[in-house]
Amino acid sequence: MIKKIITTVKLALPAGKATPAPPVGPALGQHGVNIMMFVKEYNARTEEQKGSIIPAEIQIYEDKSFTFILKTPPASILLKQATGIEKATKAPRREQVGSISYKEIQNIAKIKINELNTKDLSKAIKIIEGTAKNMGISVET
Repeated sequence: MIKKIITTVKLALPAGKATPAPPVGPALGQHGVNIMMFVKEYNARTEEQKGSIIPAEIQIYEDKSFTFILKTPPASILLKQATGIEKATKAPRREQVGSISYKEIQNIAKIKINELNTKDLSKAIKIIEGTAKNMGISVET
């Protein structure tokens, strides 16, 4: 029997460190989902990726059960990790906070390609380059 999906909730949580506190509790509690069951399962599945933010897309069914899909970390997080910066600049065109090689951009694009709105690697690289430039990270060719 196919379960009827009542809603989909998207959350970006720290890997291996999710707690029932906000944003998890309110987002899932309003739909009657067992919050602790989600937290334990999420933490178990993301344990080896600690230190990253891992988005989860949670499908909640009519019988209050759920399934979830883990996504790759946001491009901005991957770029910060690759460059070693704490945060992006507030003035991307005027202030540079770091630099990244084209090879690293390619690697990030390969990681993110399934979640971008293109399947063409060269276009995915352009998307990641744009994100980097908007964060104040220069791309070295």
